[in-house]
Order: sequence, then structure tokens, then C-alpha cells
Amino acid sequence: MKHNFSAGPCILPREVIERAASAVLDFNESGLSLIEISHRSKDFVAVMDKAQSLALKLLGLENKGYKALFLQGGASLQFAMVPMNLFQRSAAYLDTGTWSTKAIEEAKRMGTTHVMVATSADQGYRYIPEGFDLPQGVDYVHYTSNNTIYGTQMARFPKTDAPLVCDMSSDIFSRQLDFEQFDLIYAGAQKNMGPAGATLVVVKESILKKEKGSLPAMLDYQAHIKGESMYNTPSVFAVYVSMLTLEWLDRQGGIAQIEPKNREKGRVMYEAIDKSELFEGYAHAKDRSLMNATFNLNRPELTDRFNELLREAGIEGLAGHRSVGGYRASMYNALPLSSVQALTEVMGYLEQKG
Repeated sequence: MKHNFSAGPCILPREVIERAASAVLDFNESGLSLIEISHRSKDFVAVMDKAQSLALKLLGLENKGYKALFLQGGASLQFAMVPMNLFQRSAAYLDTGTWSTKAIEEAKRMGTTHVMVATSADQGYRYIPEGFDLPQGVDYVHYTSNNTIYGTQMARFPKTDAPLVCDMSSDIFSRQLDFEQFDLIYAGAQKNMGPAGATLVVVKESILKKEKGSLPAMLDYQAHIKGESMYNTPSVFAVYVSMLTLEWLDRQGGIAQIEPKNREKGRVMYEAIDKSELFEGYAHAKDRSLMNATFNLNRPELTDRFNELLREAGIEGLAGHRSVGGYRASMYNALPLSSVQALTEVMGYLEQKG
């Protein structure tokens, strides 16, 4: 058995993979593969409609003025699309790691006047800043809810009168939040939702005020809303697998039922780290992520032995990001508790036997 701790693309529910594999061979008993049918066909339009409606349902945003879009370009394209669609005077960003830094860099390319309200760069992004003041009169405030590289996660989102934008690429659908506090949410599919190739954008239509035609159509949220996520050919496979994953989550009881499972995985993982004399957590305890546990082995001479034990146990994808090093256990929705237990058993064995 393999235990997949990859940070993304990452583990998906087995039943989703099996259904997707079957659809690649024969989609809806059509005799055609999912990846060769027309995206305008009745069967795929139904897939897109279901994926969009499920996204809103699971977030509790149905009939509340929001649209769900499945676009391309990853969260990285959203770093540019957000300011292109929302910026008029200035914008505020909280800097909590690599991805928020990249979002700030893209905003600068758009010619924006930005305000960095706070940063945790002084300690290698090991914590989430607190007690910062949000500026008045900005066009939007941007947060990154979870930081995969450093293993930190925002527990609270300071209130603002400005539209609130959040990059939830690595923790969307993993915990209950008041999602109505956000005016725009974006997330790459390749964490909790599906394979790489699709990006979910959930946007409140009332914040889209730029005149039609002022942006290239492919970068205009209003064009994609009008085109129902089919202004151009969508990533058919990625959207289909995302739909299957959202159906799977809905059958589990939605976010309300998956969150306790995620918290239990986090408890087991962090308890093992905290009790250990060999391993040390990277992120500050109060800001630890339920999705990505980052830690280091404080006896480098045992690295080869630990890696050997991991291979023997079938544990994959544990290497930390190249910018930080160490280890990173990504515990997304589809990862079972048994995989976390397998990892902590290996850690305990190394501590006892060396």
C-alpha cells in the first residue's frame, strides 16, 4: 500500500480515480472517451453545470449572488486577473509566504499601488501576522489562507469594508468558514478538488464593476460568467474529475463532516512531532496548517535511515519544498488517517531504534 503525502498534484479518492479512468475509456456509455468528446456536448455541459453548482452548495453560497467558474492557468494566473478586474486605486495584501509574495509581484506588474499590511518574512514565514491595521479606501484586501511551503494556515480573517479576496488553493473544502465574508475565492484544483489543469474561481458578481471591453476577454471574469466557464475550451478532464471529487465530498456529508477528520489527522501528526526529540516542527504551533505539516529531522546523520524506512513503509511525497527543505506531510481531504498513523509509526521507530 502507498501512502501519498504529495503537496500537489496530490492524493484523490480512489473511487474518483476509478470512475475517471473508466470515463477516459468510455464516457457515459457513449462509446467515446471523455477526452475526445465535444465540450459543447449535452453530456459535458451537464458535468460543468454540476461542478459549478456543487462548488457553491458545499461552500454555502447558493443563491447568494455568487458565480462559480472553472478556468485555466492555475492560481498563478489569478494573481494577475484579480488586480486586472478589481483594481482602481489601491489594494492591500497580507504577505505570508511564497504564493502571497507572487500575488504581490503580479499586482505590481499591473501598475497597482499596493499596500503590504504585514509580513512574516522576518522569521521565514513560520507564523501568521496578527494585530495589523487594514487601510481604508482600498479596492480589495488579499489573503492566502494556507501556505503549503511553510505549513501555516490562517485561523481568522480580519474584517474589512473592502472586498475580501482569498487564495484558498491548498485548503478549500477542508474546514468550515463563513464563506460569505469573501467576495472572491480562487483555488487551483490540484489539492482538494481534482487534477492539475483547472482553477476554481467563486466570485460575487456585484464586485465586478469594470466596463465591458476594458480587459482582454480571456482575462475578464464577466466574459467567463457570460460564457458559463466555456468562453474557451475548458479543461474537460480536470473539470470532470473535480466534479467527481465534489460529489464524493458531498456524499461524505460535506465540509462539516470532513473537517473533524482533518483535525484528527492533524492532531496525530503534530502530537508525534511535539513528543519527539528527533523531529521539530517548522511553523509556530498556533498557526500550524491542518493540510501541510512541515518538520525537520534534527539529526542529519539519520536522514538516509529515515528515508529508507519511509520507502519500506510505502510513504511517498514527504520531501519538503526545495526553498525550505526538511519534510512536509500534506494531509488533504482524501488522505486517510491510517496513512498519518503509518508515518508517525515510522517516526517513532526511528526514534527508538535509530
